[in-house]
Amino acid sequence: MKEFIEFIAKHLVDSPDQVEVDEKIAEEKKVILSLKVQSDDVGKVIGKQGKTAQAMRTLLTAIAAKEGKRAILEILD
Repeated sequence: MKEFIEFIAKHLVDSPDQVEVDEKIAEEKKVILSLKVQSDDVGKVIGKQGKTAQAMRTLLTAIAAKEGKRAILEILD
């Protein structure tokens, strides 16, 4: 899951070397992923009206469900 979000984010931003994804396991079946990008690229990751971020969350939910987990994506400033 972490690699998937990192892959998508690196292809959306202008500075792919600044993309960082941290994975925290909150509970046994709950994973929290924190995405950090350069401040200029935050808008590109979020998208218009948050549609890009929502699409990333939808795909992440599908991947997590295959593994029997629940995933949450946080986009940090």
